[in-house]
Amino acid sequence: MGKDKNFKTMIGGQAIIEGIMMRGPDKMAYAVRGPEGIITQQKKLNPIKNKYPVLGWPIIRGVVNFVDSMATGMKALMWSAEFFPEDEEETKPSDKEPSKFSKWLDRVLSSEKAQKTVMTASMVFGIVMAIAIFMLLPAFLTGLLGGSLEKGVLRNLIEGVVRLVILIGYLALVSRMKDIQRVFGYHGAEHKTIACYEAGEPLTVENVRRFPRQHPRCGTSFLFTIVIISILVFSIMVPFENMFLRVASRLVLLPVVVALSYEVNRLVGRYDNWLTGILRAPGLWMQKLTTNEPDDSMLEVGIESLKMALPDTEGADKWGLNN
Repeated sequence: MGKDKNFKTMIGGQAIIEGIMMRGPDKMAYAVRGPEGIITQQKKLNPIKNKYPVLGWPIIRGVVNFVDSMATGMKALMWSAEFFPEDEEETKPSDKEPSKFSKWLDRVLSSEKAQKTVMTASMVFGIVMAIAIFMLLPAFLTGLLGGSLEKGVLRNLIEGVVRLVILIGYLALVSRMKDIQRVFGYHGAEHKTIACYEAGEPLTVENVRRFPRQHPRCGTSFLFTIVIISILVFSIMVPFENMFLRVASRLVLLPVVVALSYEVNRLVGRYDNWLTGILRAPGLWMQKLTTNEPDDSMLEVGIESLKMALPDTEGADKWGLNN
């Protein structure tokens, strides 16, 4: 491939059900391992910042990309779910006649418009639940301590620690689920494939297998960055004694936290030195919870997905050119 040793790609990915989604500068590719082999789909991209350049400006782009990533990820998950085999009991024919409601529901949800509505509702619900659990709940729990804590930095620091504990605990519990363990295996395959590509080595299973399953530019690291930035942002606020005002202030400042976290994550991912190494370390450690060592079949899916996401012009995906 002729890449230099410092090459970094802007291509990123996401593990989906029995597969991987890869997103490049102008293409997005899905690949899942179905019953009869690898099933793929490729889409051309037209980023909204091309139409509205202001949305690609620093700070603004963080929130825009976050929302776009959530929507893209949900679409990829729903696409992969179509090929996910149902449980044996669910596939057995039933002697019981479906109810009128079941028939109506099947008829309504079979339309493309209804499916988009369900997808949008699911995405909104997921965002709301994530905000409630990881942002608002820590503020609420810390607020219950009331006057037992001094105002200012100490209270916000404790709130940040609570938020981090909830995040790590959640990831640790989820990682024990059997189905999620396979998803995390594909997550590891995604990282290994991208690392092999960045190293300039041919994308073969043997080559990809040698690379680490952690990657510095990962969504898990981004979550850790959000927690740290939230501590810094909330610490400079005027503290509210009223618990509900505290919770509301966290919600209002959430876009600021996401925007700053995005810029910090980009900066840390761009350079390789002792300082960025220290800053990356906690996120890489957390990836031990969200990635598993993939098998060769998962690596094959990652390779196929990445190849389909590569730009037509070699090097057009270099970090810093188009993002």
